[in-house]
Amino acid sequence: MTHSETVEKINRLKKEKNAIILAHYYTRPEIQDVADYLGDSLGLSKMAGETDADIIVFCGVHFMAETASIISPNKKVLSPAPDAGCSLAESVTGYDLKKWKDANPDGIIVSYVNTTADVKAYTDYCCTSSNAINVVKSLPEDRKILFVPDKNLGAHIMRVTGREMELWQGDCCVHEKITSSVIEDALGKYQDADILIHPEANCSHDEKTLADDRTFFYSTAGIINHARKSGKQRFVIATEIETIHKLKKDNPEKEFIPITEKTICAQMKKITLEKLLHTLETEEGEVKVPEEIRKKAMLPIERMLSL
Repeated sequence: MTHSETVEKINRLKKEKNAIILAHYYTRPEIQDVADYLGDSLGLSKMAGETDADIIVFCGVHFMAETASIISPNKKVLSPAPDAGCSLAESVTGYDLKKWKDANPDGIIVSYVNTTADVKAYTDYCCTSSNAINVVKSLPEDRKILFVPDKNLGAHIMRVTGREMELWQGDCCVHEKITSSVIEDALGKYQDADILIHPEANCSHDEKTLADDRTFFYSTAGIINHARKSGKQRFVIATEIETIHKLKKDNPEKEFIPITEKTICAQMKKITLEKLLHTLETEEGEVKVPEEIRKKAMLPIERMLSL
């Protein structure tokens, strides 16, 4: 089957089945192009709750499909790659949070949305990189906070808000490669460019990096907005490399340079057009969160979405 035939069949099936395709910016370009909605974790979470589709085909890693199932329990949530995991999400468990809460009964647990449903069930507040700073700012100043699982995003939040937090020592295996030395090299090599950095990056709390007026820390959606609004013509992108596909489509006259060719999420690449078509045809790969866990996990997600 040719590429165009595959795309045509996908489009026909999603209409017949009242299905919506949600895709993350880190998926393959051909997946992004066929998606009904392309976004970061926050945007995808909102769309999962707002859509009137009967079926959500979630093109992202497993925890993202779980989040959609938590938000929309009456919809069928399908994953074209149920085995697509996340090093960050897998670095912490619900049992870990239970132990911390037992030792700190008055403490507040803030979990990045890049966590499993089990972790969310033990969480007080969820957040994404888009709203993490606002979530932490909203919390009582006299309460101890545990931030899980990303140590780099947590350090970035601490720096911006001035709030002390205990940080879980997890990281994204892709963004961990974006070190201060890599950023410094880019600043020297591309002196006419803005450096747009995801706060999961390993350099997110380095003072020298932060001091340069050409470095900007954003969620993926924030990176896209900055590039669209900026009068500059050149940008170095310090996040997963497939984000550049969307940036080029939105800004064909501008240049986008990956901070390194190594910022590739192999888990996101497990989702192919062929797997997407197979999922729509068979409705295999359903992701369903048990109701007991779903109810507990929904509360911190609702708090996240309200902010």
